[in-house]
Amino acid sequence: MLGSTFAFLAALCAAQSQPADAPAQPARPETGFSGLAAGARPKVEIAWNRLYDYDEIHAHLDRLVAAHPGLLSMQVIGHSTENRELRVYTLTQPATGAHDTKPAMWVDGNIHGNEVQGGEAVVYVAWYLLENYGRVPRVTELVDGVTFYLCPMLNPDGRASWFRDAHNASSSRSGRQPTDDDGDGLYDEDESDDLDGDGSITQMRKYTPGEGNMRLSADDPRVMEPVPPNDRGIRGDWTMLGSEGLDNDGDGRTNEDPAGGYDMNRAWPSGWQPDWVQNGAGPYPLYWPETRCVARFWLAHPNLAGVQSFHNAGGMILRGPGYEAFGEYPREDVAVYDELGRDGELMLPYYRYMIIWKDLYSVFGGSVTYAYEGLGVISFTNELWNTDQMFGARADQQRGRASNHRFDDKLLMGAGFTPWKKFEHPLYGEIEIGGFKKDVGRVPPSFMIEEMTHRNALFAIRHAEALPRVVIEPPQVSELGDGLRAIDVEFRNEQAIPTRTAQAAQKGIGRPDVASLEGAGLEVLAGGWRSDRFRPERLELAERDPAALRSERGIPGRGSVRVRWIVRGSGTATIRWRAEKAREASRALSLP
Repeated sequence: MLGSTFAFLAALCAAQSQPADAPAQPARPETGFSGLAAGARPKVEIAWNRLYDYDEIHAHLDRLVAAHPGLLSMQVIGHSTENRELRVYTLTQPATGAHDTKPAMWVDGNIHGNEVQGGEAVVYVAWYLLENYGRVPRVTELVDGVTFYLCPMLNPDGRASWFRDAHNASSSRSGRQPTDDDGDGLYDEDESDDLDGDGSITQMRKYTPGEGNMRLSADDPRVMEPVPPNDRGIRGDWTMLGSEGLDNDGDGRTNEDPAGGYDMNRAWPSGWQPDWVQNGAGPYPLYWPETRCVARFWLAHPNLAGVQSFHNAGGMILRGPGYEAFGEYPREDVAVYDELGRDGELMLPYYRYMIIWKDLYSVFGGSVTYAYEGLGVISFTNELWNTDQMFGARADQQRGRASNHRFDDKLLMGAGFTPWKKFEHPLYGEIEIGGFKKDVGRVPPSFMIEEMTHRNALFAIRHAEALPRVVIEPPQVSELGDGLRAIDVEFRNEQAIPTRTAQAAQKGIGRPDVASLEGAGLEVLAGGWRSDRFRPERLELAERDPAALRSERGIPGRGSVRVRWIVRGSGTATIRWRAEKAREASRALSLP
């Protein structure tokens, strides 16, 4: 009762403070989101200053489906080892055509369970597009002309474990199918142990005066630093014992066989190598159920024209090849990669555009390399979050674990670090346990999550804007005599990505594009591709079926191709361009 009285008085005072002749204030819009803070309110409110578990991620997307039922739909494409759903959310405007008749952008997250913020970035893509549809012209045009296939959690079991169980920043990477990591015939029998019960797997250290290889930092005793090599026999007083845990199977080692043990980003057909070459690859490509169902989806959707996979961390925009022996990608496709990669470096401060094998390390059987090398689709991996972002322009002076401490102390009030505490270990005796919690290092602090998700989501949207779009220029008709006519047509691609990448053309991936001329009153006598816009006689004639000219090369990005047909007859005709990775373009032609 008291609260309602205060609300009434506040409203009365506000009304009395307005002059009698003050103009009426326009009502603020209650729905929509333009990307600006003022004057708009999202239809679906999502707090972007936190991370969400498996159920919450799906709940957010399901709320978006309910709020935008005409634009967003969901399907289950498979199940994980622990029987969690792998969902794909399809986002497009069905009034402008079915989803599989438009070029499609696939966006996924969390192929590694601990790389959690990838899921939030996928949700942000959907949220941003839906909230801005009908308000921002470029967003509306994009959703009308492109399909988005969004898979927020490719590794739902690993993600669920990361939230539920004690982990460090790097554990819970695998799916949860039991594997024998240490070769002893047992499966998942020696997991890390949360000995101090703080919910994270931190570090163990033992005080070993004059017998260790580590010492306490003179600047900060929480930080361990190695003793430099020397000729005076000086040694440290501390020995690091690795991650917090016990020797659960009695083999003298700790934490050597955690749950799972496979790597979904080493299990794809392109460049796949067995476990002894590429750890975690499994017995054969696509062996793991999660990767297999995604590959089936990709193969069933030849309209797939762009792929973005969200990982963490390190601030990288990665493209293939994954290993040196593959060689170089065709220069035409590299030009597309370079354009998008350079844009990404502008959109994502402190991120670097890199080639996987050359600038990072060799990866055999990666998902985005398979998307390009096996399917001919321009594809990127973004490694979300970079510790350089913690202090911005001073990043060159703020690196390493000491930097994490300074950031934690000054901006998180020390909440990210578990202080060292004594523990009686059954194998090592008296030790100390402490260190950074599982969400420090690979994921950003809460107040920086929204910026990270927005910037990376908009990079994926920039990629989608570059998907091919074909237009047909007005045809030119020439009289050749004896009832014959020449019809010259230019087919133009307005966007940066070709209708068929050079990789697809060279490897014969998918169906070739087709330029066709159809008309009941026309007889198409000959047809072919013009190689010179000023010399119509330079014509690469088709040997058969001249009315439907097939092109393995497609239309280059921001380029065009020209066709000439020789016909007899009259009436209405239709000129078409059909491509797997572009919407069908058509134009009517009337011949008297």
